[in-house]
Amino acid sequence: MRRYSGGQLRRAILFLASAAYVGYVPIASGTFGSLVGIPLFWFFGRLSPVQAATAFVGVVAGACWIAGKAEEYLQEHDSHKIVIDEIAGYLAATLFLTPSAKTAWVAFAVFRLLDVLKPFPAGYVDARFPGGLGVVLDDVVSGAYANVLTRIVLRLFS
Repeated sequence: MRRYSGGQLRRAILFLASAAYVGYVPIASGTFGSLVGIPLFWFFGRLSPVQAATAFVGVVAGACWIAGKAEEYLQEHDSHKIVIDEIAGYLAATLFLTPSAKTAWVAFAVFRLLDVLKPFPAGYVDARFPGGLGVVLDDVVSGAYANVLTRIVLRLFS
């Protein structure tokens, strides 16, 4: 069994937390991080609802742990370098929606808007929950709102 050094684990955590270093983009890293979620939306769309829900819960749980460890390494709460939360939030925004280019972009725009506005209880979750839990779950809350609004927008304009 291979053992990993602390430095290797740190690099792996920061690689995942930043979505392959997308989070290191100097401006709008959250927007670029959300874009990483688009191919995952297409993958999730091929799964059964049970598989998609299970995978989503796994992504959120993993993202919470990874974001928490990344915060420790970066010594900064909700660092702009951590974008795995945007990916989880975008997946919440698209969960159980049928993949299409229109859906992907509408969900992206609505999610980015709500992620910035942080409708209640997203801002509360971000402020009150420690570590990776707060980092990720505020985006998941915004993503859940975005999912509902995306459905409404698609219904109104289809």
